[in-house]
Amino acid sequence: MAIQTTCIGSYPKPNYVPIIDWFQMDKGLSAMGGEVTRRTNEAMLSEEEGAEELYQKATRAAIEDQVSSGVDIPTDGEQRRENYIHYHCRHLDGFDFENLTMRSVRDGAYSTELPTINAKVAPKGHHFLDRDFKIAQGFTDRPVKITVPGPTTIMDTTANAFYQDDRALAFDLADALNYEIRALADAGCRYIQVDEPVFARNVERALDYGVECLERCFDGVPEGVTRVMHMCCGYPEKLDDKDYPKADPASYFQLAKAMDASSIQQISIEDAHRHNDLALLEQFQKSTIIFGSVAIAKSHVETVEEIKARLAAALEHIDRARLMAAPDCGLPMLGRDLAIAKLKNLCAAAREV
Repeated sequence: MAIQTTCIGSYPKPNYVPIIDWFQMDKGLSAMGGEVTRRTNEAMLSEEEGAEELYQKATRAAIEDQVSSGVDIPTDGEQRRENYIHYHCRHLDGFDFENLTMRSVRDGAYSTELPTINAKVAPKGHHFLDRDFKIAQGFTDRPVKITVPGPTTIMDTTANAFYQDDRALAFDLADALNYEIRALADAGCRYIQVDEPVFARNVERALDYGVECLERCFDGVPEGVTRVMHMCCGYPEKLDDKDYPKADPASYFQLAKAMDASSIQQISIEDAHRHNDLALLEQFQKSTIIFGSVAIAKSHVETVEEIKARLAAALEHIDRARLMAAPDCGLPMLGRDLAIAKLKNLCAAAREV
């Protein structure tokens, strides 16, 4: 039985997409900084006729790249999103994208200007991800996975100027996300992923209420929809940066049992950028592990044999039926050529191991 493959979310944007990608290294822009936000606001206000056609063209290209590389469960490539967090926040009440606030994020990894929460967070009353899914699914007969930012990660990538209690904010965010996730399920999406990389940065908060918020995100989602979550240890804003402060890999061990006891069925972790002690996999008794098998912030293209060796080592600690292969995280930093090269080797290794 071949190991299934998937992608995590984002994919490199072609130059014709109307919004700025969150890794515009040639322009020296911060991944989620104020300049990207301002330029995205400007692009959205001035979008000309034909922008929708360009988004759809880019989505189709991203899916076709993944499928032709051999990926079993592709994503839409997040082609409509300046980044995976703020796109969703733009569709919620309570977020101010005009008056930005400077703050430190990711446990002090960097500082940047961020959208400000200045009122109660709630859905605007109309759905949007079901549209994104239906368009993306129309380009392939393979099931398309759609991603959603998690409550604690949204909290760490915005500036709260309204809520007196972080827990209250987290659960309002979870309820707002659930509104969209249910619409995705109703539209036929069978793989829905909530991204919570901040779990690895703040284990105490994750265990205090983060996992419970994840459950709230999927409340009422029917059987037949696979509940997926992703947590990585953080990435730099340029390739081959070895000094970026990543989260403590021990955080995975601290979170494993709580995640395995939850209703989440697939858990995505990184392993390529920085290998784990594979005894970690034994902590998951029922969950499927989406195993990060190619690095997304390194220009080195892992060979098929390198990937096979790591997957074979993982299989000594987890059943084959509960192991999937994927990149560590999203792929925009690599650019299209490197992304395709890594995906092709990933999929070949998953078939052969």
